[in-house]
Amino acid sequence: MRFKAIHTAQSRIIPSVTTDISDIPSLFGSNVFGKEAMKEYLNKDAFEAVNKAVNEGKTIQREIAQKVADGMKNWAIEKGATSFTHWFQPLTGLTAEKHDSFYEVWDGKAIEKFSASSLSQQEPDASSLPSGGLRNTFEARGYTAWDPSSPAFIMEKASGKTLCIPTIFVSYHGEALDYKAPLLKTMSLINKAATDVCNFFDKNVKKVGSSLGIEQEYFLVDKALYDARQDLVMTGRTVIGFSPAKGQQLEDHYFGAIPARVFNFMYDLELEAMKLGIPLRTRHNEVAPGQYECAPMFEEINLAVDHNQLLMDIMEEVGRKHGFKVLLHEKPFAGINGSGKHNNWSLITDTGVNLLSPGNDPLSNLQFLTFFINIIKAFHDCSSILRASIASSANDHRLGANEAPPAIMSIFIGSTLTKILNDFESGKKSSKGENDKKINVHNLLDILIDNTDRNRTSPFAFTGNKFEFRAVGSSENCGRPMIALNAAVANQLLQFKKDVDTLISKKKKTDDAIKEVLKSYLKSSKRILFEGNGYSKEWEVEAKKRGLENLKNTVESLESYLSKTADEVFVKNKIFTREELHARYEIKLEDYIKKIQIEGRVLDDMIYTQVIPAAVNYQKKLADSISESLEAGVSKKNLKQLTDLLNEICIHSDSLRTAVETMVDERKKANVITEAKKKAEAYCNKVKPCFDKIRKHSDKIERLIDDDLWKIPKYREILFIK
Repeated sequence: MRFKAIHTAQSRIIPSVTTDISDIPSLFGSNVFGKEAMKEYLNKDAFEAVNKAVNEGKTIQREIAQKVADGMKNWAIEKGATSFTHWFQPLTGLTAEKHDSFYEVWDGKAIEKFSASSLSQQEPDASSLPSGGLRNTFEARGYTAWDPSSPAFIMEKASGKTLCIPTIFVSYHGEALDYKAPLLKTMSLINKAATDVCNFFDKNVKKVGSSLGIEQEYFLVDKALYDARQDLVMTGRTVIGFSPAKGQQLEDHYFGAIPARVFNFMYDLELEAMKLGIPLRTRHNEVAPGQYECAPMFEEINLAVDHNQLLMDIMEEVGRKHGFKVLLHEKPFAGINGSGKHNNWSLITDTGVNLLSPGNDPLSNLQFLTFFINIIKAFHDCSSILRASIASSANDHRLGANEAPPAIMSIFIGSTLTKILNDFESGKKSSKGENDKKINVHNLLDILIDNTDRNRTSPFAFTGNKFEFRAVGSSENCGRPMIALNAAVANQLLQFKKDVDTLISKKKKTDDAIKEVLKSYLKSSKRILFEGNGYSKEWEVEAKKRGLENLKNTVESLESYLSKTADEVFVKNKIFTREELHARYEIKLEDYIKKIQIEGRVLDDMIYTQVIPAAVNYQKKLADSISESLEAGVSKKNLKQLTDLLNEICIHSDSLRTAVETMVDERKKANVITEAKKKAEAYCNKVKPCFDKIRKHSDKIERLIDDDLWKIPKYREILFIK
C-alpha cells in the first residue's frame, strides 16, 4: 500500500519515558519559579513583595526587583538554564520570545549577570509583529514588561534550557500589542465590579477573581505523512481530500481505547506539563478518528491562558519526539468533526464562594440569581462582540457545522434553571426539588443528577456551576474571547450596581431593589436563552424571529469591534483605547485576508503540480489500454467502462482547470483592492467560494484514478493511527 512503509516505521516510534515518575508531587511545578522556589531563593522582603504584587496588585520597587532577579537567576542557573527570555503573546495569537544570555564577558572571563531591568523590561523589535497601524514599519521599538502574577518557568529543549518570564507587550507609546495586557485590565475591572455587587450580600468579600478551565481538542497525524501534504504544512488543514468509507459515523472513536502510540504521547505530554505546573487532569479520544482532547483543572484566568499557550507549544515538541504532528487547526479534515477549545468560566470570591453555584435552592439564592441573570444580560447585550472574539478564517469552517455551536450566539441553562427563572420572574416562592433527582441502579451507589444537562450545540452553556464558552476555536489564544467575556460581564455588573443604588436611594429595600432590577433584565434579555438543537435549520428561523444575529463569517462579525457596544464595553472601561480597538479590527481582517490568500495559492499549486499530473498520467494509461485493446480486436462496446472512466476523468480535469482559473482571476481582483474591509469581503465572497468547486472536482479525480498514481497521502492513510 502507498505510504505503508512510512506508516509502519512511524508506528515503531515509541520513545521510552525518561522522566522519573516515582514522586509526582515533587515533579509538579519543578520547572516553575513558584512559591516554594521563591521561599528558598528570595529573602522575606522580596517574597512578600511578589506576593503582594500577585494578590493585591502592588508595585514592586526597583531595589526589591533586583533581589527577585538575583534569586530567579540563581534558581534558573542551578536548573541548567543558560539564557533568559521575556515570553509574550503578540497579536499573531502565538507566543514569542527573544533570548539573551545570563553570561557577559568581563576582562576576558564569562560572568553571570541578570539585573532588575533585565527582569522587568526588554525591548524586542515590534516592527514585524502585528500592530494594526499603531506603529509604522520603520518604528521598531516595543517593550515587554514583567507580569509577576504569572510565575517564571524553565523551558527545556533537547540541547538546552531557557528561563521564560511571562510579560505584557506594548508599543513605544504604550498601546497594547498583545492579549495579556488587556486581559489583566479586565481582571481588575471584573474584580471591582463583582466585589461591589457581592457586598450587597456579604461585606467580607474583598476580591473576586475569574476562574477558567480550557479543554483543548487536537488531531495527531504521522509526521512523515504530514510532511508529504503541502496543504497541511502551509495552512494547517487539507484543502483537498476525498472522504474515506469509514469516518466517524460508527461513533466508535469517541471515548474509545487510546492507541498505544497516542497514549505514550499523552503520557509524556502530561509529564512535561507537570514540570511546568500545568494541571492536566483529563485525556480521551474525541469524536473524529485521529482526534483527541486534554483538559486541565481550573486556574485563575491569566494563568489558565498562559498555561494553554504554553501547552500548545509543548504539544508540538512532545509530538515531534513521538513521530507525530499535532494539528490545532479548527477544521483540518472535511467531512468529520473539527476542533474547539471549550472555555469553562466562573467567578470565585476570596472567601471561597463560587458565585455561579446555585446551591440546593437556587430560587432562594439571590446572590446566585444576581450573577446568573447579569451574565445572561451581558451575553445578550454584547453577543456581537462575543461573536467577534471567536471569529477567524479557521473557525468559520467549524461554526455551524454538525459538530460545533452555530454562529448564532445563544445561552443554554437547562430545564431546571429555566423553570427557576420563570418562577422568579412571576414571583413564585419555590422551585426546589427537581435537582434532587437520583437514578437508582441495582447494587450501585445512587447516580446524582446535575441541575443542568449538557447541550453541545450551544455556544455558551451553563454546566452546573460555570458557563462553558464552547464556540472558541482550537488554535485560538483564549485571551481574546476572555477579554470580551470579562469586560462584558464587568460592564453589566457596574450598570447593575448603579440601577440598584438608584432604587435604594428612593427608599427601596436592598433585596426588593435587586429583585426589581433583575426581573427587568430577565425580561429584556431572555430571548437569548435556547434549550433546543442549535444545529437545526428550525433554530435559524426561530433565532431570526427573535431578532438574534447570525453572523456566519469573520468579515461580518468583526464589524462589531467598531460598534457603539464595543465603545461602551471596551473604551469607556479603559480596556482599549479607540485606536487599539480599531487596530485589532484591522489586524484580524488582515489575518483573514492572508490566510485565505495562502490557502488559494496552495490549492492552485497542488492542483497544477500534483492533481492534474496524476489525472493526465491515468488518462494516458487508460488511453493506451483502450488503444491496445482495440488493436487486439476487443470491440468498442466491450470497452465502454474504460472509455466512460476516461471521459469522466477528462470532464473533471477540464472543470478543475476552469475552476482554478476562476479562483486565480478573483484573487487577482481582490489583491488590487486597497481598503482592508472591501479586500476581505472580496476574499470571503468571491475567492473562498471557488475552493469548494475546486475541491469537488479534485476529490472526484482522487476517487477515480489508480491509487499508485496519487502521490498525496489520503484521508484513510492519515486519520487512522495504529
